[in-house]
Amino acid sequence: MKYALVTGGSRGIGRAVCLRLAAMGYPVIVNYRSNSDAALETLSLIEQAGGKAELLPFDVADSEAVEKAIDGWMESHPDDYVAVLVNNAGIRRDNLMVFMQDDDWNSVLDTNLNSFFYITRRLLKGMMTKRWGRIINVASLSGLKGLAGQTNYSAAKAALIGATKALAQEVAPRKITVNAVAPGFIATDMTSELNEDELRKMIPAGRFGQPDEVAAAVAFLAQEDASYITGNVISINGGLYT
Repeated sequence: MKYALVTGGSRGIGRAVCLRLAAMGYPVIVNYRSNSDAALETLSLIEQAGGKAELLPFDVADSEAVEKAIDGWMESHPDDYVAVLVNNAGIRRDNLMVFMQDDDWNSVLDTNLNSFFYITRRLLKGMMTKRWGRIINVASLSGLKGLAGQTNYSAAKAALIGATKALAQEVAPRKITVNAVAPGFIATDMTSELNEDELRKMIPAGRFGQPDEVAAAVAFLAQEDASYITGNVISINGGLYT
């Protein structure tokens, strides 16, 4: 059976993606690090809608934890594989670079970039063996435009976009697509402290986006209809460009 794994799937964009993929018929593996209440709520929402899901807690920034969790899942699902991987987990530690501490830099790159490497590398073998897969990375407007106060976050997301384009070329012969979505300002916990009234003046659409609007693009890229789309970045930003 083909499964979908969504990292950081307990809240915000991740939760919306989980719900969309479950509605498409995928059993969804909801990854989270520590917020079990939010993860259980996501699980409940999927099941209430008639979908199937299971929780898989691990820290995406910890390579050993990634290996242990995925190995354990594979042992309990010997006849299944993860066909759709959504690398969504991310954190922000905003500050001007002159004041940025080592941990602010390293933790953001570990969670937003290195996690892509740890998880995708581990799951690629199954996709290549089955000759079908969808890898969708959640990047950001920051990775395309660069935003002041987000040197660490912008660096991680820009690198994720580069990795997306490179990996897409490596695995295309095996019918695996690798794409990214680049959300702008989306109404989630991660943006809750931002001044929406001021920021939306910069956005041609005049508002923040909703998580489900990002999830819709992810769901499209996960479909068979998107089999000839790879190495691309879809901006979801209400017209806010560089």
